[in-house]
Amino acid sequence: MSLFETTAPRPLAEELRPKKLADVIGQDHLLAKDGPIARMVSAKRLSSFVLWGPPGTGKTTIARLVAQEAGVEFVQISAVSAGIADLRKVIEGAKGLRFSSGRQTALFIDELHRFNRTTQDALLPHVEDGTVVLIGATTENPSFSIVAALLSRARVYTLNRLDVAALEDLLLRAEEHAGKPLPLNEEARRALVDMADGDARYLLGLCEELLSLDAAEPLDIAGLAQTVQKRAPVYDKAQEGHYNLLSCFHKSLRGSDVQAALYWAARMIAGGEDPRTLFRRLACAASEDVGMADPQAMPLVVSAWEAFERVGWPEGRLFLAQAVVYVATAPKSNAAYSAFDAALELAQRTGSLPPPMHILNAPTRLMKELGYGRGYRYDHDFPDAYAGQEFFPDELAEESPAFYRPNERGFEREIRKRLDYWQKIRAERGDD
Repeated sequence: MSLFETTAPRPLAEELRPKKLADVIGQDHLLAKDGPIARMVSAKRLSSFVLWGPPGTGKTTIARLVAQEAGVEFVQISAVSAGIADLRKVIEGAKGLRFSSGRQTALFIDELHRFNRTTQDALLPHVEDGTVVLIGATTENPSFSIVAALLSRARVYTLNRLDVAALEDLLLRAEEHAGKPLPLNEEARRALVDMADGDARYLLGLCEELLSLDAAEPLDIAGLAQTVQKRAPVYDKAQEGHYNLLSCFHKSLRGSDVQAALYWAARMIAGGEDPRTLFRRLACAASEDVGMADPQAMPLVVSAWEAFERVGWPEGRLFLAQAVVYVATAPKSNAAYSAFDAALELAQRTGSLPPPMHILNAPTRLMKELGYGRGYRYDHDFPDAYAGQEFFPDELAEESPAFYRPNERGFEREIRKRLDYWQKIRAERGDD
């Protein structure tokens, strides 16, 4: 055998790549006998679809096996490196194959979301007329990253992040292939699965490294940590992962679950998120969800934020933690911002109603003669500094809009007492 005929050993992930759809783990909702992809392959009638899921969940493998078992030509390109010229070459080849033998071509485009709008649009007529069956793969939400016209011509199938049982199954396959067990005790074995974070390809990479060791004794967790490095959490700060975790964080604050709020904050920080992003969300929650039920929530968040800007990380985590705990455990009310939304709606609906003359200033003689300011009652001349005068336009005075309706939680209980007291005074004075 010459030097050019020798081949390097293939990575373990490639060696263990499933040979048929039934061998793919963790995606039974798509590939089991009654799953949509399995039914399509069984009928030998492929239609375009997009596989959406985290890294290492089998997108490429599924695409290859679908084409293989359906008996169609398989062509793979990556949107990272390919462009319209490459796409045209594939399309021409697919047309030629269809004309010469009647065979269909499955075009698998990895990282489909990397194609710009123009390139995605170039696919449309060839998907629509059946020249190619598109099988796309993406780690990003197709709703945001793939043009609507292309989505309307392709089903979207969501792949599950591999759970512990699926990853344990993968460990057994790796050991069976190697003919020996992984050099790990039970605790280290569980830690290895946690390190994979649902990614089969990453897990097999770790297994390959461990199986090459000549360990006299099984490794414990400390030994495992010295041998392999734990991966960073899967978290794309600029894409859907960012918004998903931020939503989890805000909803935990709103739901007064301080433990979950701390967890999601920690998840984002561990993933490399800028702490300022969390402070911005805390400021929004302090107004939107706490509001006047605890007016101290906003100043505390702003104060903690300012302290963070002065001190920085890692000490700044103290201020972040305090702000998270305060907002999560504060009494909640959205009455203030709901009131403003209602006021905006009425303002837009009623247009430019003139204000009542008695609350307009009269800086000139003519304005005084016209009645500006006539009948205005100065509140500080009345008991409790409350005159109970009408401030709405005349057309709305009878309606007496009540936008702000404080609840009985926290400080808003005191505000409600004040509003009720002022309403009582107005009624006694006959100003209703």
